[in-house]
Amino acid sequence: QVQLVESGGGLVQAGGSLRLSCGASGGTFSRYAMGWFRQAPGKEREFVAAITSSGGRTYYADSVKGRFAISRDNAKKTVYLQMNTLKPEDTAVYYCAADQGFGGLLLRPSPNQYDYWGQGTQVTVSS
Repeated sequence: QVQLVESGGGLVQAGGSLRLSCGASGGTFSRYAMGWFRQAPGKEREFVAAITSSGGRTYYADSVKGRFAISRDNAKKTVYLQMNTLKPEDTAVYYCAADQGFGGLLLRPSPNQYDYWGQGTQVTVSS
């Protein structure tokens, strides 16, 4: 069983930056692909970014491409999401998730393909 805990959310003005962290315990972190998702009130959970188990490949939603960057430190069992040039429409609860399938080699955008989830951290961007 893998436990994931997100941190780093908060209130920021439009154009600002935040860095989210997601620490893992249990399981073998270095074998999982990791993803970030977000969910705004009244909306479905949507894909933001993913990274393979080694960190060698990444994948982003079009809405965040060029503004957000996902990275990981397997020694620290932590995945990060650097968010720059934030917009009010980025306001949501952000979740990290672990995908244990296929040795962590696939970058998958569907929430249904992830096995473990954190509790989420709120990001609010004011205009």
